[in-house]
Amino acid sequence: MSVKAERAAKLLRGLRRLYPDARCELDYSSPHELLFAVILSAQCTDVRVNATTRTLFKRYRTLDDYAKAAPAELEGIVRSCGFYRMKAKAIIETAKAVRDLHGGRIPDTMEGLLALRGVARKTANVVLGEIYGKPEGVVVDTHMKRLAYRFGLSDEEDPVKVERDLAAVVPREDWVFWSHAVIWHGRRVCKARNPACGACTLRPDCPQRGVDSD
Repeated sequence: MSVKAERAAKLLRGLRRLYPDARCELDYSSPHELLFAVILSAQCTDVRVNATTRTLFKRYRTLDDYAKAAPAELEGIVRSCGFYRMKAKAIIETAKAVRDLHGGRIPDTMEGLLALRGVARKTANVVLGEIYGKPEGVVVDTHMKRLAYRFGLSDEEDPVKVERDLAAVVPREDWVFWSHAVIWHGRRVCKARNPACGACTLRPDCPQRGVDSD
């Protein structure tokens, strides 16, 4: 086992102690609601997305509702999530594709999901792990990229390359949990500014790269 893999294993054990119930923090009640919530989460916080989808999910119930949505109305509802025109268009076109090409079922493969408008690997990994329990990859958002560097597990900037590095040292069966738990840790403890290293129980196994020692 490599040094990085050994470190990842220790961090994984620590994360399981800290966050045994780690999960996706986006609110949803159906696969298509999760898919649309993740599309909205690009460059936006889960807190803001959840505030937005409370209205969105009441207004549109079915895939057909989204497919037939008036762009201006949908844009108005999701405006606070940023890039609202692009995201509204992605939601409408994706709803049409899922309805017309996939029989109303969200695709359960990476290839099928990546063919949908507005869906990149991050979104696909969330849906595959959360809905289908398929560990096809590691979810790389801003928190994951930051912690992968601080943990000494990746020097890369490109999310796809960060995912590749993490997949090489974290066991495949742990990818879904790792994705949720590391993101939770990034939000709660290892923040971009002023990370709480002094109170972090992962500190003994973390090289704290890019963080001033306290």
